[in-house]
Amino acid sequence: MSWNVASRPLRVVLIAGEHSGDALGAKLMQGLKAATDGNVTFSGVGGEAMAAQGFNSLFPLDDVAVMGLVAILRRLPLIIRRVHEAVDAAIAANPDVLVIIDSPEFTHAIAKRVRRRAPQLPIINYVSPSVWAWRPWRARAMRPYVDHVMALLPFEPAAHERLGGPPCTYVGHPLIERLDEIRSADAAELAARLRITDKAVIVVLPGSRRSEVERLMQPFGEALERLRLRGHAFEIVLPAVTSVRALIEEKARAWPLIPHLVHGESDKLAAFRLARAALAASGTVTLELGLAGTPAVVAYRVDGAAAQLRFLLKVSSVVLTNLVAGKQVYPEYLQDDCTPEKLATALAALLEDTPERAAQLRDLSEIPQKMAIPGDSPSDAAARVVLRHAPLPA
Repeated sequence: MSWNVASRPLRVVLIAGEHSGDALGAKLMQGLKAATDGNVTFSGVGGEAMAAQGFNSLFPLDDVAVMGLVAILRRLPLIIRRVHEAVDAAIAANPDVLVIIDSPEFTHAIAKRVRRRAPQLPIINYVSPSVWAWRPWRARAMRPYVDHVMALLPFEPAAHERLGGPPCTYVGHPLIERLDEIRSADAAELAARLRITDKAVIVVLPGSRRSEVERLMQPFGEALERLRLRGHAFEIVLPAVTSVRALIEEKARAWPLIPHLVHGESDKLAAFRLARAALAASGTVTLELGLAGTPAVVAYRVDGAAAQLRFLLKVSSVVLTNLVAGKQVYPEYLQDDCTPEKLATALAALLEDTPERAAQLRDLSEIPQKMAIPGDSPSDAAARVVLRHAPLPA
């Protein structure tokens, strides 16, 4: 379905709540521009990637891009204020469709309030909450205020049907569209610029949220130091997003080995290709590493209150690459298991030509096909779902 280019522009409100959602929003904007021949306007909340597509965010994404019960509670008054501002702005924009992107604690609060004030407005949820992993009752609870879910993982439509959730379409993951970019990233140029010659490279990814950086930089640094003391020679490359770069620089000063900090998508992807192995926070970045074919060790820590809820998890892994593969490709170390000793031991196995490394490389080679959708790109598929729900202009 195409928007009538002779009609008024399609009006779309997009609400993202964190940096991974910002990236998805930017790709969706590209898909909608292509599907409407550019006859579309956008408003709402987003970050740097969406801004690069011409998006003007209502307020900075970092105001609400927090995770963990303690971090949310500390910033709760600001988050509540931003929710109400976003609702008012969405209603004032008189859009044809509202798309909420991931971050359900933030975006669903907005969707519920918008539904009450504008019950006829179609609301689409881009990125399904992990109802298949924990709190499955959320699927049915979404039905009153979400008209359709656009899923990134192929098993999610069946999960929503089983759990009584809204209609759900697997649109694929936008990272698939970057496969050529990931595979062609210029590792040699990055190595020359950083003056890295014959040493192995470990790429370190402590997360894009302040809370993640605060919890992971110390154990990551100590794990790397243990590797060094065991006789491994390596360089560290650390891609840092703007919002946490200063914090990363501060925390890295305590590391015995000073990392090469790089910035921007091209350097990050080049670092993935250059790396012998990665040490990463759990999140979307594990899918990027999977598509790049980079062996990795994954870790994560949440605050104490959230950690008490782990018994509610219904899956064996929290790592997206493992879920897509249907097996434990990347070893994961969560909470009390996220120790320097365990991380160092797991990384050491990937720096040498070991069975563990060979197994990861074999399993990672299958990830692109497992994430593919036939005959379409994820952003185009997502744009089609959005257009299908937008009322046709008179």
